[in-house]
Amino acid sequence: MPDCADNLPRTDRRPAVMRQNRRAFLQALGTMVVASSCGPSIRAAYSGELGRECPNGAHPVFGAAVRSDALRNDAPYRQAVTKFCQVVVPEGELKWATVQPKRGQFSFSDADSIVQFARSNGLNVRGHTLAWYAALPPWTAAIGSRAEAEAELVGHIRQTVTRYAGVIPSWDVVNEPIPDRPTSVRDLRESLWTKQIGPDYIPLAFKTAHACDPSARLFINDYDIEYEDARSRAKRDAFLALLRRLKDDNVPVHGVGVQAHLAGSRAIDRARLGDFLRAVHGLGLDIMITELDVIDNQFPGDEALRDKLVAEKTQELLDCVFDIVQPTGIVTWGLSDKYTWVPIYYKRQDGLPNRPLPLDRDMQVKPMYSVVSEFITRCGA
Repeated sequence: MPDCADNLPRTDRRPAVMRQNRRAFLQALGTMVVASSCGPSIRAAYSGELGRECPNGAHPVFGAAVRSDALRNDAPYRQAVTKFCQVVVPEGELKWATVQPKRGQFSFSDADSIVQFARSNGLNVRGHTLAWYAALPPWTAAIGSRAEAEAELVGHIRQTVTRYAGVIPSWDVVNEPIPDRPTSVRDLRESLWTKQIGPDYIPLAFKTAHACDPSARLFINDYDIEYEDARSRAKRDAFLALLRRLKDDNVPVHGVGVQAHLAGSRAIDRARLGDFLRAVHGLGLDIMITELDVIDNQFPGDEALRDKLVAEKTQELLDCVFDIVQPTGIVTWGLSDKYTWVPIYYKRQDGLPNRPLPLDRDMQVKPMYSVVSEFITRCGA
């Protein structure tokens, strides 16, 4: 495996970690074969073009965040992922707390199992995420200087991206850098990284990832940029200003992830979101919908009506995006209502289970899937 250390910013002064044998690793990824049964689906419609995000003019890919334990233990879920998805994203398996629970001790077993599953079934993998304010292991609280923070950030990214160089072609490098209520266009979300490094942590993360895998497409990812309220307007302004600074400084950022955790009760600002997407596209950046779901806690309890409203909210967002630019893909944050983060924070008061995703708990298609499928399959036709 090529060593990217010579290309990295000179901040990681720790002893080099023993490199893995890349050929053995890639061979291991191909050993797990999972049988699947594919019926009509987005994935089946484009069986000749699976496993890559689309260039301009091709169709976008469809995928979902997945969980390693569910892939191991839930056969219907596993079959649904192979049937419907072209790309998968480890939901938590590549976050800091999982990958490096103790300082200098890396654990990739859960992430490896997802990569193995994907390669065995002709799927692509997106990496999520390398620099985030959340999901940090407790030991990071002891980081007390800029030099130490830079060394840890660079070391973590180096170890992670180098392991999957040539295997994971797309990364959410920096996740959620914009605060919920910016007061200026230069505001960044407070975090360990801004406290110890300042705004330089963002170019540092991108340059490190690019040095370790120059072929990977590198994204910056954020949420709540869709709505009409002042909060979303401020987030869009700050996000766009950050993107312009990064481009002006020749930072190797290639795309913007629009998370699209859609609150059913909030109106999408079609005009201003369109302006934002047009500006991003004008910077030469790809756009991808990276974490789509619809938060349905304020929708009526009736399942048929609720599913209809979820589909309509999805249609509203996709209409706006596709009118401006064809995204490289649509990724939902989970595939089935059986496995979703939504009830952790948005549990329904009537006690009914949330239904924010394209498939129900029995892995049956819902109207939301039909909406997404229509946008995916009509492009590039």
